[in-house]
Order: sequence, then structure tokens, then C-alpha cells
Amino acid sequence: MTQSVSTTNALKYEKIGRLILKYSIPSVISMVVNALYNIIDQIFIGQGVGYLGNGATNVILPFTIIVIAFALLLGDGAAAYLSLKLGEDDSESAAKGVGNAISMTLIMGAALCAIFQIFLKPLCLLFGATEDILPYAIDYGRIISWGVLFAAIDSSLASIIRADGSPGYSMAGLLIGCITNLILDPILVFTLEWGVKGAALATILGQILNAIFYLAYIPRFKSIKLTRNSFRLTKSTIGKTCSLGLSSFITEIALVLVMAVTNNVLVIYGAKSVYGSDIPLTTIGITMKVNQIITAIVLGMATGSQPILGFNYGCGQKERVKSAYKLILKAATVILILAFLVFQLDPMIIVSLFGSESELYNEFATKCFRIFLLACPLNGVQMISGVFFQAIGKPKQASVLSLARQVIYLLPATIILPIFLGVEGVLWAGPVADILAFLTTLILLKKNWERVFNGEPLHHAD
Repeated sequence: MTQSVSTTNALKYEKIGRLILKYSIPSVISMVVNALYNIIDQIFIGQGVGYLGNGATNVILPFTIIVIAFALLLGDGAAAYLSLKLGEDDSESAAKGVGNAISMTLIMGAALCAIFQIFLKPLCLLFGATEDILPYAIDYGRIISWGVLFAAIDSSLASIIRADGSPGYSMAGLLIGCITNLILDPILVFTLEWGVKGAALATILGQILNAIFYLAYIPRFKSIKLTRNSFRLTKSTIGKTCSLGLSSFITEIALVLVMAVTNNVLVIYGAKSVYGSDIPLTTIGITMKVNQIITAIVLGMATGSQPILGFNYGCGQKERVKSAYKLILKAATVILILAFLVFQLDPMIIVSLFGSESELYNEFATKCFRIFLLACPLNGVQMISGVFFQAIGKPKQASVLSLARQVIYLLPATIILPIFLGVEGVLWAGPVADILAFLTTLILLKKNWERVFNGEPLHHAD
């Protein structure tokens, strides 16, 4: 089935700025809404349960990120594959990539659900749960784990549906889930007094409605026709799609590794400080989740534009690819600078939303925002470039950028700096990693820019 003429014309001939607005705004909203799931829980838990309950959500967050990592490996990979194949006018291969990704998402979601249920307590301890936080983490994580399959469907299909030219539908699904969570949280946490269990239940009910809405889209794809054969797994197709989603997977799974190390280092060095173990563990979680919203805006702009980048690169319109990349980067940098000003000038505006426990709590929370996010305006270059390389079928370059900040720089800095700076060393690891990742991205761009746009033949995704 050939891609529709209207979609082709829009991606190939429409003004880049207008296309980016059309595709990126729904994507930004979708990713921000996705990031809000845990933050909404944390706000209500902070007000209704206290900071130990908030610490529990930080312990369980890596569970969610693991699910998202595998879902994006399949979903972002299939989305990039779909765009590239449509640009090459190969709709049959595009359909096979999407069908295989959906099948693998269901298998992966069910497997992770079983693993989390069986190994819940040891995983909580691995991710830094203290003696006081562990009971809350078990209560919250037990329920969250039951929603893993639906969370996987939500994250995977969101990317694929956007790439099919329906960013509004993708956005609507996530809004349904988030609004459900927002409505049920105060009822279950405050009215019924179910505490962290109520917050977890509100989350998975939202995820279930979101998943149902997305699954209903499968027979309605616009650019491809999915048949029964599309869903039959083939090794070569899975390999191709996963290679294109590898950057997204590395980004998320590296974050899990960083969070596990960070949480445990904070517990160890926090115990040696005036703050104790629980305050640093809780406040760094708040900082990371708030930063996830800013990251979601930037990545939403980039991933929303992925069909524009991939399709135009696939059909040889390299100048349009270059224009789109530069425009997204400029917009992302402005957003990050505005966020930086809020983090530096008055972080307590944000901290107070999650509850104000004590002067020590407020003091360390303020340090988290001001120090850990000190170099956040530089992050747009690395994030946008990673998606750019992914969209044009360059998984190796994209993977290098994904590894750079989290694994190559942040992880060692998190371990080394506290030896000399105590618990605050964990916070300084953030800007150190951001600056080094920024420099790495500039080097990689300089090395590949001319080759991509002037020197090499068109890439094909097979």
C-alpha cells in the first residue's frame, strides 16, 4: 500500500516550521503527560503521606523506566523504520516493522510484569530503599507492577502512531490516562485514605484506559495496511527496528543504572551528613522528575519531528532535514534557558508542591535544583542530536550520544565526586556530565555533518 498523497506532500513540501508545530506540539504534550504520571503521584503522596512515601516513588521509578526503555526500543525503532521505509516507498516493509514491534511489546510487557512481581523486594533494595522507606516502596511497587503491560503498550504505540501521521491521536491517549490519574489520585489518597496504594492504583487505571485507546488504532493506520503476516515475528525485521530504537533504549536503561547507583551513594554519604539518608534520596528524586518534564518538552519536539527528518532524508531532501534540525535546536535551547532561570532563582516554588518537611529538607532540595541542574541549558544539543541521528538511520552515532552523558560521564562522577565532596558530590556530578556530554556531541557533529549532508549516498534502513 502506497503512502497517501496528502501525507507525502505534507512531509515533503510543507514549510518546515509549520510541520514542526503540527508534529511536535502533540508529541510534546504526550511526553510531558507521560512524565507527569509519577509526578502527580508524588505531589499527592507528599501532601497525604509525607516524604517517606515520596522516597518510595523514587525507589520504584526505575521499574517504570525499565518498561519505557524496552517499549521505546521497539516503538521508537518502529517509528524511525516506518518513516524511512515510507520515504523509500516501501510500505510492505514498513508494515512488517510496525506489526513485529507491536507483537514484541506485548510479549515484553507480560514478561516484565512477572519479573517485577517475583523480585519486588530485592529490586527495591537494589534501587536504594532504606529501612523506613521499604514498606511504602513494596506497597506502591506491588500495584505499579501489575500495570507494566499497559505501560509498555502506551509508550511503544505512542511513537508509532505519531510516525503514522496521527500525533493528535497519540496525544489524546496519554491525556486520557493522565486525566484519569489526576482525578483518581485525590479520591484514593485523601478521601479513601489508601495512601501510596491509592496513588499506584490511580496510575495503572489511567494506563489501562490509555492502552485500550491505542490498541483501537491498530486497524486504522493511515500510511500502511497491517495484516496477520505483519505481526508474525521475524528475526531480521526485529533486528532492523531495534537497531533504530537502540539509542532510546540506552538512554532510558542507562538512567536506571544511574538511579540505582545515585540512590545508594546518597544513602551511604547522606548517613554521614546532617541530612541523613532519607532526605537526599527523596529530594534528588523530585529534582530528577521535574527535570524529566523539561526533558520531555525537548525530546517531544525532537521525536515529534522524527517523521519529518526520516522521511525527507529517505527521499533525498537533505536541506529540509538540516533546516528542521537547526530550528528544533534553537527552540529547545530557549526552553532550557528559561527552566534554568527558575531552578536557580527560586527552586522552592517547585519544592513546596511536594511538601515542606523541615529546614534541612528544604535546604538540600534547593541545593539539588541549583547544583544538579546547573548546566541544563547545554542538554538540548545532545538530546536533539541523538534523535536526529536516530531518525536518519544512524544508530551507532545516536547510541554514542545516549551513552555519553549517563554511562560514560555521570556514573563515574557520581561515584568519584562524593569521595571528596561528601553527599553534595552527587549533585555536582550532574553539571560535570552535562558539560562533557555537550563537548562530545559537538565533536561527533563536526565529524559527521559534512558526511551526512554532502558526502555520502542515501542511507537505506535495510
